Amino acid sequence: MAIEFLKGHGTQNDFVLLPDPSGRLELTPGRVAALCDRQRGLGADGVLRVARAEALGLPSAGEWFMDYRNADGSVAEMCGNGMRVFARYLVDAGLVDGREFVVGSRAGDRPVVVHPDGSVTVEMGPAAITGASVSIVDGRHFSGVAVNVGNPHLVSIVDEDVRELDLALPPRYDRDFFPEGVNLEFVNPLDDGLLRMRVYERGVGETRSCGTGTVAAVAAALHQAGTDTGESIVEIPGGRVTVALRRGQSTLTGPAEFVARGELYEAWWDAQQ
Repeated sequence: MAIEFLKGHGTQNDFVLLPDPSGRLELTPGRVAALCDRQRGLGADGVLRVARAEALGLPSAGEWFMDYRNADGSVAEMCGNGMRVFARYLVDAGLVDGREFVVGSRAGDRPVVVHPDGSVTVEMGPAAITGASVSIVDGRHFSGVAVNVGNPHLVSIVDEDVRELDLALPPRYDRDFFPEGVNLEFVNPLDDGLLRMRVYERGVGETRSCGTGTVAAVAAALHQAGTDTGESIVEIPGGRVTVALRRGQSTLTGPAEFVARGELYEAWWDAQQ
């Protein structure tokens, strides 16, 4: 059986995409980790399996379900950058009618719009403030706002330039507050509502972008300003995205790019556990 793959990214948050409409691939944590390894595999921040919701036995109002896995092989609820890449693939491959449709995820259904220029807008659902906690980077404590965007985040808005933070080692956090792990964002407010962000993703490490993290960053900045409505451009190492929050809803708009496609060697796939 030929195993097709594509390689793509959303603001340099990169993914291996596996078309698997019938959900037949045995997508073990070991295989996901091998695919994402940048020496022994293709290299990526995560894997997007394209499958029909019915084939996976998962609920969705849409036909297609984004089965997302972190680079360490763990299952994740949601990925905003991955959703953009996933949605663009469905349009490019002719698997959907039109440019507006619904994609299922473990965080719930996500309406998407694929624009003619290849950028994608995703309705990300509510960004809920769930409390406050602290992260520790290189022995230094940073207060943060906990935000749930279908997956957990802790956003620290800091005065010092986030580009100077040392994120080579995993930051520490309160595991009692975040028993399933957490994505950690560090944010500088700049002029005209622009936010600069770096992120350390659960199950991955530092990445050049995190879609749900940009939504969490804007939600935390608005919360600090005493509101829950507004729009910001978020600058991450991989580019820029636009996030808008309205009461009970958020949207993320940004690019989705493909760089390669091919087939995995079956012997390599079978050798991974």
